Amino acid sequence: MDYAERIQACHNLITEEAVKEALKAHKGGEARLTSWQIKDFTSKGDNYASVVSSVELDFDLNGNDESITYIVKINPCHGMESFEEMTHTIFLKEAEFYVKLLPQLNGVLREHELSPLAVPECHYGTLEKKKELIFLEDLRPRGFKMFDRRRGLDVAHASLVLKELARLHAASLLLQKKDPEYSKDTLLHRGWINMTEDGSAIIKMLEGVIDTGILIMKKVGGYESSITWAESTKSKLREIFEKQMEPCKHQVICHGDAWNNNLLFKYDEDGVPVEVMLIDLQVCRRESFAVDLNYFLYTSLTGDVRKPNLDALLETYRGHFNGVVEAGGAGGEGRLSEVEVVQEFRRLNILGAIFNMMIIGALLMEPEDVPEFVASGDGADDLERVLADCRAKSLEMVDTNPLMRPRFLSVFDELTEAGLIPASGAP
Repeated sequence: MDYAERIQACHNLITEEAVKEALKAHKGGEARLTSWQIKDFTSKGDNYASVVSSVELDFDLNGNDESITYIVKINPCHGMESFEEMTHTIFLKEAEFYVKLLPQLNGVLREHELSPLAVPECHYGTLEKKKELIFLEDLRPRGFKMFDRRRGLDVAHASLVLKELARLHAASLLLQKKDPEYSKDTLLHRGWINMTEDGSAIIKMLEGVIDTGILIMKKVGGYESSITWAESTKSKLREIFEKQMEPCKHQVICHGDAWNNNLLFKYDEDGVPVEVMLIDLQVCRRESFAVDLNYFLYTSLTGDVRKPNLDALLETYRGHFNGVVEAGGAGGEGRLSEVEVVQEFRRLNILGAIFNMMIIGALLMEPEDVPEFVASGDGADDLERVLADCRAKSLEMVDTNPLMRPRFLSVFDELTEAGLIPASGAP
């Protein structure tokens, strides 16, 4: 099944019944659907855990002809059995965030006269295995759009993201204070490696991306200490990710997948970013706030923006986090000190390096070069085939894409300077 065939299989999951249910949930029982059509607007390389499309519909409401567009997240129809359980869990987690967690988070913010979280409205979802759909607000009419993933975010964009991540994190802290049992019977304990029963597919994928990172550094040369560090990290991946999910002082609800593709921005008439929307809450979970910071800062910024502005960006995060906590009456109990933010960020820098290796290929590949994440149908190891394809294209980009070397290597340069990776010759 090629890309076009897979997308058609995804489209076939969008039924008129589901469209009617989304319309009813959004506009009420008086709304009558008159016509609808699917209209894609994303490109290959924009979609991974799900396929994102849109449905344009016309309807009658109390004798008035109206129209609206919904964004629809669809089961990716890749046919890879080893990832079916993860796909289902991802849809369950995102639906849970919108239906169960978001009303509580926004409720506690409203109690303290704070604005709601910047996420789209969810209208409807159907969660039957292999047929999952989630209907969401279309943010395009409000002026929101994706930033080119091949470019790194500048300080203005990054500051908006850190502000909103801080508000999400702090809101969950206020909710925890109000209702210590809020996370009971939720999927917030499910992270990368326990998204499935044994996590073996994710561990295998992460081992593959580290192997790719090692080959890139060997090809470039001069990164022997980083290669040794990466080899050691590969052998401890399960331990690293299990420890990440353990209860800790700084545990909050994290976005969990905060990189360029999962952010939308709105601009003023001069092209200055003024608002951000967090989208794709499909991997949200409870863990240290520093996981989101490492994921975001080491995947979505270039080194020449991140390194000289890192302290200021962390302080931007801290200021907005403390602002929400103080407004919510948590006082000194929940406030973060400058030292705490830096120490916690550095403690989890290992995740920043791993996420960089995981995301770099998807960030910089041209859409037509993105490997097709789909079952081959010949009984081969599909995950190994996809990893090998990604590896070959990433190694090729070292020589053909001028963005690849600086974007990838700057992370290892910075983490060596910070002491996470021993410098060459160090004990």
